[in-house]
Amino acid sequence: MINDKLPKIWYGGDYNPEQWEAPIWDEDMRMFKLAGIDVATINVFAWSLIQPDEDTYDFSALDAMMDRLHASGVYVCLATGTGAHPAWMAKRHPDVLRVDYEGRKRAYGGRHNSCPSSPTYRLHAGRIADKLAERYAQHPALLIWHVSNEYGGYCYCERCADGFRRWLKGRYGTLERVNQVWNTRFWGHTFYDWEEIVPPNAISEEWNGNRTNFQGISLDYRRFMSDSLLDCYKLEYDAIKKHTPDLPVTTNLMGTYPKLDYFKWAKHLDVVSWDNYPSMDTPISMTAMTHDLMRGLKDGQPFMLMEQTPSQQNWQPYNSLKRPGVMRLWSYQAVARGADTVLFFQLRRSIGACEKYHGAVIEHVGHEHTRVFRECAALGGELQQLGDALLDARVEAKVAIVYDWENRWGLELSSGPTVALKYVDEVHKYYDALFQLGVQTDMVSVEADLSGYDIVIAPVLYMVKTGYADKLKAFVSAGGTFLTTFFSGIVDEHDLVQTGGYPGELRELLGIWAEEIDALLPGHTNQMVMKQELGALDGSYECGILCDLIHSEGAEVLATYGSDFYQGMPALTANRYGEGRAYYVATSPEPAFLQGLLGQLCADKGVRPLLSTPEGVEVSRRVKDGRELLFVLNHNAEAAPVELGDVVYDELLGGGQLQGTAKVPARSVLILSAT
Repeated sequence: MINDKLPKIWYGGDYNPEQWEAPIWDEDMRMFKLAGIDVATINVFAWSLIQPDEDTYDFSALDAMMDRLHASGVYVCLATGTGAHPAWMAKRHPDVLRVDYEGRKRAYGGRHNSCPSSPTYRLHAGRIADKLAERYAQHPALLIWHVSNEYGGYCYCERCADGFRRWLKGRYGTLERVNQVWNTRFWGHTFYDWEEIVPPNAISEEWNGNRTNFQGISLDYRRFMSDSLLDCYKLEYDAIKKHTPDLPVTTNLMGTYPKLDYFKWAKHLDVVSWDNYPSMDTPISMTAMTHDLMRGLKDGQPFMLMEQTPSQQNWQPYNSLKRPGVMRLWSYQAVARGADTVLFFQLRRSIGACEKYHGAVIEHVGHEHTRVFRECAALGGELQQLGDALLDARVEAKVAIVYDWENRWGLELSSGPTVALKYVDEVHKYYDALFQLGVQTDMVSVEADLSGYDIVIAPVLYMVKTGYADKLKAFVSAGGTFLTTFFSGIVDEHDLVQTGGYPGELRELLGIWAEEIDALLPGHTNQMVMKQELGALDGSYECGILCDLIHSEGAEVLATYGSDFYQGMPALTANRYGEGRAYYVATSPEPAFLQGLLGQLCADKGVRPLLSTPEGVEVSRRVKDGRELLFVLNHNAEAAPVELGDVVYDELLGGGQLQGTAKVPARSVLILSAT
C-alpha cells in the first residue's frame, strides 16, 4: 500500500489554487466532495510564490491550503515545485539556464529550463525541498511527496561539459580507455587531454537530434544527462527523507519518454508514478504496454497514475474529446494493469496560458452540471465502493518482453541501416501480438530475474551488455523459450561491434550467423514462407524494414525468404539449447505471423489466454491474497459478448454474479472475482 492513511484507490489530481481567489476555493471543496475526490496534488509550480527572492520564504498560502484541504477530507500529494525556477533566479544567477542543442543560451521562460549542473539550481532546489519537508512533516493531510515534475531535456553548457568529463573519469578511469571505447582513431578523434572533450550536439558531433558521427560519445552523453537529472532528483529526495523517512517519494515519469533511463531512475523512487496521455487513435495495446512498462520498473509493484485528462488535451495537433465512458474505461485500464491511483491533470481548468484548453474535472463554466463532472463523480463513487478490494493486487505473467533504454539509444543513434527502424514500434509489435492473444505480459529490464518466466522476448536486442548473453543462455538451458529478432547481438554497451559474425555473443544460443542486412525501401516487402505448418502458421507472410541474411549453424529453419537474391535463405529459425529453445525472427513480419508464432510458443509452454474475447475487448488480471481479479474492458462503441465458461464470478462494480456468456456494455468494464 502506498500509504495506509488512505486504504483505497486514490482519486483526485493536480490542483492549482494559487491561480484562483479565495471564494473559488470554497466552491472547489464542495465540488471535490461531490466528485469523491480524496487526493489533491499541490505546489507543482508554486516555487516563485513561496520564494520571492534569494532569502525569503513565505509558506502562509500553502499552510492555509494544506489546512483547508485537510478540513475538507482531502489528502495531499505535496510537490516541491522545482520543475520551474523563479524568474529572479534566472536574472541573478544565469548559470541556472540551459544551453540548448543548437548551442544557444536560453533566456528565462517555459519550464524544464534548469541546468542540472547548475550549483545555484541544486542549492536552491535542495533547500526548498528541505524546508517543505521540515515544515509539513507532521501535517495530517500529507500522503506522499512529488519531486519536481516530468523531468526531461538536456543541457549543453560549459558546466555540463565539465560534469561530462568528470562522469567519464568516474566511469572509465583513464583517457586511454575513453579513446578505446569510443573508437576515436576513426576520423582522427584521439583525445590527449580531458578538456578536449565537448558535449555532442548540433555544433559538434550530432545533427537532427538523433544523428551522430560518434555513437559512443552520444550514447555516453545520454547516460550522463540521465544521471545528472537523477542526481537533482536525489538531492531533493535525500532532503525530504531527512524529515519524513517513512513517507513515500516519487516523481512523475512519462512512459516511453526517450531521454531518461527509467529503469535506473526507478531504483530511487519509492513508488513509480507516470502521466498517461494517449491520443484517440493510439492503439489500445500501446497504452496497455506502457502501463505494463511502468509496472515493470519496480519488479511489478503497483504504480501511480499521476496524470491523465478527464476530457481532452491541449498540446496534440488534434485534441479530441474523450467520448462518453472513455475516461472511466481508460482509468480502469490503468488499474487493471497495476495502478493504485486514478489522478487527473487537472482538477479545475486554468483560464490563461497554454493549458487553459486542457480538460479538467471542473470546467470553465464552474459548476457540476457538465458531462465531464458527472462522469468523474460517478467514477469517484465506484472507487469509494471498491474500497481496498484492489489495493496492492499484483499482476502475474509467464511471458516477459525485454525493454532497455540504453539499447534504444544505441539502436536509434546508429548510422544505418535504415531510418525506418524504431525501437518502441518493434517492441510494440510483439506486445500487440500477445495482447491480441489475451496473454498477460510483463515488461522487464536486462537486470530482471528471468527464472519465473516461461517465455522471454527481446525484440531488436541490438546492444548485448556484459554478462547478458550468459544470463539468456542459462534461462534457455533451464528450459525457457527465448525469442529475439533481426539486428540483434550487434554491439556491446559501448556501441562497439562484436566481431566474428552477427549476432555476436548470441550466436551459439541461436545457432545461426548473419552475413548481411538488407534495408527495404518504403513500400517494399519480402515474404516469409513457412517450410512446414507451425500451429496456425502456414503459407506465406509479408515482412519488411530489415532482412537479415542468415545461415543455420544447427538451428532448424522454419521459414525462408520468398523473393530477391536471398530467396530460400532462413527467415525464422529455432535452436535447441539445453532444455529450451531459442528463436530468431530475421525480419519484421506482419501481425498475423507474429500472432501465429507467439500463439504457438505460448501453447507449447502451456501459457493460456486469460479469456477468449472478441476484438477490442481487453483482459487483465491482478491477484490479491490468492484471489484473482479479472478486468474485462470493452473498447468498442457497441456491447460485446465475452465467454466466461463454467466459472461463477462476482461482478464488483455492478453487483450480482455472472457465468457463461456475459455482455460487456460499450466502452465499459467488468471487474470479476471467482466465487
